[in-house]
Amino acid sequence: MTEQALALHATGIRMEYRDPATRERLTAIERMDLDVHEGEFVSIVGPSGCGKSTFLKIVNGLLPATDGEIEIRRTGKGNDHAMVFQDSSLFPWYSVIRNVAYGLACRGVPRKEAFARAMPMIRLVGLEGFEQKYPYQLSGGMQQRANLARALTVDPELLLMDEPFAALDAQTRELMQVELIRIWSQARKTVVFITHQIDEAIFLSDRVVVMSARPGRILADIPIELPRPRDLDLKRTPEFVAYEDQIWRLIAKQLTPETAVTA
Repeated sequence: MTEQALALHATGIRMEYRDPATRERLTAIERMDLDVHEGEFVSIVGPSGCGKSTFLKIVNGLLPATDGEIEIRRTGKGNDHAMVFQDSSLFPWYSVIRNVAYGLACRGVPRKEAFARAMPMIRLVGLEGFEQKYPYQLSGGMQQRANLARALTVDPELLLMDEPFAALDAQTRELMQVELIRIWSQARKTVVFITHQIDEAIFLSDRVVVMSARPGRILADIPIELPRPRDLDLKRTPEFVAYEDQIWRLIAKQLTPETAVTA
């Protein structure tokens, strides 16, 4: 891979919080150093409670880190970052196009211009013809497409995705993985993706970062040297299965009865 500029530089990230019941100080993240280059797709996996979603919220600015620094590359062309959550979080009283254009409206972009800028993203995620529909008229997968289009419309340097397909059924989830690869290959955004699914992380990513059980730290940063473009048949190849086995073995060593439930 040709060396690209850094899109994200996280160094010495540490996160502590006080347990409201015991008043004890608990460490969620011990230390995280992570560089993500422009245009990369990087997934983070690990046992439940390891701090992967907490780390993403720190990058997004939703949580202040106890220690450490986050640097996001800014070019001035658009937003520095946008986040896609597990819940689509669409406004039920807005049509698809109004939901997708919402971020631009919040920045004072006139409605006509905001809609014009939203339409290419609606087409990109495969929702052309549904722009006047309301969320209740969409399937779960279509709602997440709209959610992704909303994030892309503000033209972020860095796209943060926190288990965006976790609420979908297995078949829809796999189809959305294929769609996300297509969208990413066209939009060429830098992506940091959180998931519990090892196969999902491998299928989507250039690199998979494996975290330890709490307090979270990076156990391994594994380049995924599988050819692109990718389709679902890739998941049945020996090379893919070898990556699954490698990552599962790392995570399995971290599991306890508490973390094994959702890991």
